[in-house]
Amino acid sequence: MNSNQIFNREFLEIRAKILQIAASLDRMDRAEGAVDDPRQDLIQKGLDILAGDHTDRAVAVQLLFSNEYDESWRNQYEV
Repeated sequence: MNSNQIFNREFLEIRAKILQIAASLDRMDRAEGAVDDPRQDLIQKGLDILAGDHTDRAVAVQLLFSNEYDESWRNQYEV
């Protein structure tokens, strides 16, 4: 598929997801009090990645929300 075909196929789903994000942010803005959570900064950084000229946006967003690799991760799950 070429770029236009992919865009036509994905447009409605992308639009719906953007609207969902906008609605969530609006609800938080209208609610009482302020969000005091470090994850809010992650959301803003994720939006900045999407708005930027990154060539691998999905990778950048995935890495943003991922923990660094820990070689001893299996030890946490041993019984």
